[in-house]
Formats: sequence, C-alpha cells, structure tokens
Amino acid sequence: MKIAITGAGGFVGQILAKKLFETDPDVKLILADVHEPPNPTSSTNVKCIAADLTVPSESEALIDNKPDAVYILHGIMSSGAEANLEFGLKVNFDSVRNLLDIIRTKIPGTKVVFTSSCAIFGRAAVKDVANETDIVPMPESSYGTQKLMIEFLINDYSRRGLIDGRVVRLPTVFVRAGAPTAAASSFVSGIVREPVHGQESELPVDPSLGIWLTSPGTLSRNLVHALHVAAEKFGHFRTVLLPGYTATSGEILDALEKVAGKETRALVKEKRDEVVQRIVLSWPAKYDTSRAKSLGFSEDVGLEQTIRDFVEADKKSSSR
Repeated sequence: MKIAITGAGGFVGQILAKKLFETDPDVKLILADVHEPPNPTSSTNVKCIAADLTVPSESEALIDNKPDAVYILHGIMSSGAEANLEFGLKVNFDSVRNLLDIIRTKIPGTKVVFTSSCAIFGRAAVKDVANETDIVPMPESSYGTQKLMIEFLINDYSRRGLIDGRVVRLPTVFVRAGAPTAAASSFVSGIVREPVHGQESELPVDPSLGIWLTSPGTLSRNLVHALHVAAEKFGHFRTVLLPGYTATSGEILDALEKVAGKETRALVKEKRDEVVQRIVLSWPAKYDTSRAKSLGFSEDVGLEQTIRDFVEADKKSSSR
C-alpha cells in the first residue's frame, strides 16, 4: 500500500509515519511538507519531499505519485490562523480544497483521512458534553471555521462517491515532543516538556480550565485505525470525534509533581495571556466519544501514564 501524508514534518505526521511502518513494514510512504521532512522510520520505502501545497502544481505533483490513501495533516495552527486570517484561509481551506479536487479528479475513490479539531464546536454551543451528532457546530475561531468548512466538503465529496473520506476530530496532543507550536494549546505540552528538561515554562490560562487531551501513542493508533474502518460503518456522516480525556492545567501540574517532583513543577510560572485564554475558552471541555468506540477506536491511557511515558521516552532519547 502506498500512503501520502501532508504536513509530515510535524509531530503528528512523524508519529503517524512511524506507526504506519510498525503496523505494516512493507508500506510505501510519501512524506510531504513545506520543508523536506525527515524519515522517522528505518524503511527505504519512504519518499520525503518538499512541497508547498498552496501552489496547485506542487499538489498535483504529489498526487501524481498515485497513493492508495492520503492523510491531510498540513495546516496553520489555531493562534496562527487567528492572527492572520488570509494566510489561515490560504493554507487551511484553499490548499486543502484544491488538494481534494486533484485527488477526486486524478485518483477518484481514494481514501482520505483529514485531521480536524474540537475547535469546530465553540464552547457556547455546548451546554454540557459535546458529540458529533447532537451539537450544531458554532466555531469561535477562524481555525475552527476553516476546519469545519473542509469537514463539510469531505462529507459531500464522499456522498457523491468522489473520495472515501474520513474526518477525525483530534483532541489536543499531550505531551508533544519537540519545539512549541503556534497552537493556542501548545502550552499544555510546554508545562510538562520544558520543566522535564529543567527549563522554566509559562502557564497562560486559568489552571481550572478543562482541556480535551490525547496521548501521542493513542493518537497514532487511532489515525492508523481510521484508514481501515469500513466505509459503510461511517455511513453518510464521515466525521468521528476521537477518544481522549479532560484535564485541567492544575491537574496536569499535580500529575507532573507526582511523576517528576516538586522542583520540576516549580519551574512552571503563571503568566496570563488573554488571547490564548479566549481561544481555549472557545473549546468545549467534555466530549461523548461513543461513536468512536463503536467504530473500534482506542481509548486513552490517562494523564499520569502519559506523563510517565514522556519522561521515559525522553530519558531514552537523551541517553543515545
């Protein structure tokens, strides 16, 4: 099987590529990003290419590789899309729509997995618990709006038989390794990652705000699973909310202290950022993921285990 991943240089793209290879060592991967992404596997069946997908000819060149499936992961994160409307639309909507049109024209019927976001809901639309079917999405950010527009497009193209689309709404990934991103939720990983490395970190929101989280390991398993769910099980509605769990920043810090000690926790300083807090407040905090569970997606391991897994992986990486 030949699989293309856009945005493959990012954290999620890299862990997905590794998991696809672990699941099927014979898989052929095409990893694309604005800058040539690294190959995170030991396989020689991996093609890494630099491609600016806001340029139609570069999207066409990618699809000329005739992949059997395409993961669309590229995009501008929430804070970046809010700060620059035009650039957010160009990357998060225009380039994705163009890529979908190239796929449906050149390789019709291809499986497409699109990573959407819980930002499509808007907290004002959710009185208690969010789910895919009973809540009318009312995004309170440009990022959420751009993601929702692509969700509708994928549903329509799948209805028409032009592609075999699967939309997965991702929780915030915790703990992300690597550098901070332009996501408003980047601080969630930062208040663990940086202190574990002995560096200070800032908490920009009220510690009592709940955030929907998923661990990297569970996310990579669920992204691979999304490719293999039978189309008829999705039915006419191609969107699924991936499993996760709700935690506040205060609970994250309590778990960090339990795993790594008081000195590590003390490296986190509260410094309110009203822009970040406003964006985070626009996301619902609690979700019903019964649809995902009925489709065979995996539940998460929870807060403390996720931190322990990160600390252990970081130790192994540092000892190499």
